[in-house]
Amino acid sequence: MKRILLPWLGFALVLLAAPLVFPQSASLSLLSQMGTMVLLCLSYNMLLGEGGMLSFGHAVYSGLGAFGAIHLMNRMAEGAVSFPVTLVPLAGGLSGALCGVVLGYLTTRRAGTTFSMITLGLVELVSSCVLMFPELFGGEGGISGNRVIGEPLLGVSYGPQIQVYYLIAGWLLVCAVAICALRHTPLGRILNAVRDNPERAAFIGYDPQRVRYLALILSAFFAGVAGGLSAINFEIVSAEYVGALRSGTILLFTFIGGTAYFYGPIVGGVVGVLFSSWLSAYTQAWQFYLGAFFILIVMTTPGGLASLIDRGMHLLRSGRFGWRMTGWLAAWLLAALLALAGIVLATEMAYQASLGSLVDTGAGAASLLLWGQAVDVHAPLSWLGALLLVAAGVSGLLALHRQGERR
Repeated sequence: MKRILLPWLGFALVLLAAPLVFPQSASLSLLSQMGTMVLLCLSYNMLLGEGGMLSFGHAVYSGLGAFGAIHLMNRMAEGAVSFPVTLVPLAGGLSGALCGVVLGYLTTRRAGTTFSMITLGLVELVSSCVLMFPELFGGEGGISGNRVIGEPLLGVSYGPQIQVYYLIAGWLLVCAVAICALRHTPLGRILNAVRDNPERAAFIGYDPQRVRYLALILSAFFAGVAGGLSAINFEIVSAEYVGALRSGTILLFTFIGGTAYFYGPIVGGVVGVLFSSWLSAYTQAWQFYLGAFFILIVMTTPGGLASLIDRGMHLLRSGRFGWRMTGWLAAWLLAALLALAGIVLATEMAYQASLGSLVDTGAGAASLLLWGQAVDVHAPLSWLGALLLVAAGVSGLLALHRQGERR
């Protein structure tokens, strides 16, 4: 029991202490986005990691749940409905589950590639419908609302961002515990069996389509909860919430974290939001780095970042992490940083040169400020320096890899 409770207590303490360590308003907004994205990735992994269902339309359920939540908030503001703001995400979850009941019956009738293609068509269909019915979905501008409704309860009005963060953190903790518990229920176990061998699951009396259908409804519920939290956080819901881009983002972040581990989507959600929000403040080519990072993870570590964490913990527990291993790891990090520095330098120079050729032909287009230094993007010496950094880093990584194999 202690081994089960300690990780959850640690997770709760991290959620509780995060705004105390990062009290700035921008940091609180970033933490709130992380919370909703982590819940989205956890709900998506119920399909992909537990059920082997590669969906390209998971944003449909979170987006429609967000629309349901924002409509409820507007009815509450008008006085037509009396409902606590704290439970608005529950309404989003019920909206997502209802959509899962209707749409999941069609999508789960097939598995594998056919299921993926149906979900891809579904997300395009729903995105078109959202724009076709502006009176219900607000068109391209979306629907806005106000989360500060009625008199504050115990001083909580959800006006300050820190109150919104703790609302998201509370729902995230409850939903994460529920998702983890569902993995150990008979439904969760038979879902794993359907993923591994649907023929054998059918042979012992379980309908694979029904199992996938129930799993999708539950996944849609938690995705709808995340959508409701997003509606409260941003106070606006637009057509982008149900688009293919958001579905792809959820898929990308879940893969980066690792689908084989329960905490993989948590890691992926945090890292993904850092990439999209924090890195985008420093470079306009952040999507290139995100795509390159995803390819690197898939090619070198199919288990995601969670598998790297698991290997590191295994080494620490085994007692093999000595001074020799520490030196090898330090050398590996140095070589990786050299290669990364060369790739970043080449990418930023190429991006700046392309912008300069499009918008300006003067001397200013050739100027790039990187790491506090001015770099001439047209100078051969700059490109040679980037090439040498990449060559040195890659050579070091290959040499260390061969050394590791000999051990």
